[in-house]
Amino acid sequence: MKVDQITRFNSLLTPAEKLIVDELDSPNKISLFLDSVQYPSTGNNRCVINVLRERQGHCLDGGLFAAAMLNRLGFPAQIIDLLPQPGTDDDHILALFKQHNRWGCVAKSNFIGLRYREPIYKSLRELVMSYFEVYFNMDRLKTLRGYTRPVHLKVFDRLNWLVDDHAVDVIEKHLYTLKAIPLLTPEMVQNLSLLDQRSLTAHLSGVNMDGLYKG
Repeated sequence: MKVDQITRFNSLLTPAEKLIVDELDSPNKISLFLDSVQYPSTGNNRCVINVLRERQGHCLDGGLFAAAMLNRLGFPAQIIDLLPQPGTDDDHILALFKQHNRWGCVAKSNFIGLRYREPIYKSLRELVMSYFEVYFNMDRLKTLRGYTRPVHLKVFDRLNWLVDDHAVDVIEKHLYTLKAIPLLTPEMVQNLSLLDQRSLTAHLSGVNMDGLYKG
């Protein structure tokens, strides 16, 4: 008999881990849990169960964890990838959910502005654009340029992405193949201002400096 992802995941949880997971009964609680997870200095990928056990995760790890926890609540497990100007910044993963026909998301980030969004956005583009002003690098460049269509993680269930780190590597490689949906015209990019110093200082609160984009 084929075992589904959630059943397999649940079977590997310790009683203490199951209590933690069962308490994540809303998108906001999932987000608060991810806020308690350390943003790592290294870029190696962690599957969902290892994010839970190691209490570490970067944006892809956290996005997949959030998608899995949302799936336990009845939402489809789906993510999108926010895409920066190439060679300027890291991409960023959002775990999507929809309530009352409006989009929201859960996300893990090194930066305070790139996390949870309430389900108030009419379209994915509207949701993505809510990140624009706070998506920047240490040169104060506003780097967000596009995003992907939603990736439905069910297609990767055969790889056991909730419990196998290698499956996360495969998902990451798949994301690199996706076509970008552009947000800005070249003229818009040319006229962008730098992030002001006050905003930079504010958004560096709690940042792991070793985990910043290194180019």
